[in-house]
Amino acid sequence: MRKKVIAGNWKMNLTLEEGVSLASEVVNMAKDELASDVTMVLCTPAIHMAAVSKLTAEVASVHVGAQNISEHESGAYTGDISADMALSTGAEFVIIGHSERREYHFETNAQLAARVELALAKGLTPLFCCGESLETREAGDHVSFVTKQLEESLYQLSAEQMEKVVIAYEPIWAIGTGVTASTEQAQEMHKSIREALASKFGAEVAEKISILYGGSMKPGNAPELLAQPDVDGGLIGGASLKSRDFIDIAKSY
Repeated sequence: MRKKVIAGNWKMNLTLEEGVSLASEVVNMAKDELASDVTMVLCTPAIHMAAVSKLTAEVASVHVGAQNISEHESGAYTGDISADMALSTGAEFVIIGHSERREYHFETNAQLAARVELALAKGLTPLFCCGESLETREAGDHVSFVTKQLEESLYQLSAEQMEKVVIAYEPIWAIGTGVTASTEQAQEMHKSIREALASKFGAEVAEKISILYGGSMKPGNAPELLAQPDVDGGLIGGASLKSRDFIDIAKSY
């Protein structure tokens, strides 16, 4: 049975006070309403992680994640966050390779490969993001493009390591573009990702890996998306900033 994971990416939003308030709401709702087999992750700005971790310690199903880590363990890398720093706050997950990091900070597949390895070595669970642009989708190269992202950032791992990675598929072309991804398109890509992983690591390993959908999942479309055989959860952006919406997405299971 693959883990059901609903991860919220707060991005660069909320002051510390606002973040603590939101996390408190999510934790209290999760206690009252959420099934114990759903794993929720709050990926907060770095300055929030320690305070939010104290709140999530109250409920086993809610965890804290970092939005990024450096591929370096420590040193003269001003502004970066190390894996050990994230761990010291109570974080258990980390987003690696988000489309915004790839686009705005020019992060390469090789850098992301190093971060995945470091996260695993330190005991953090990577939420590895992959996905294609509208141009790539329209050219019909979406499957090969995403497969290359997997190959260059994950295929160096052992099967045992790979089982500890969570994948998040982001159809970049369907986020903020006015173009809507269908449930069928989401399932198609998730199935293709699982098949690519199976070809490298074997079907047994691929069947254990949770693949999340990161294409503007909301309470309204979550039930249909989460009902697809290869969609194991969501990486939620805007809706994760509203406690009611975030919990309702998780309850869609």
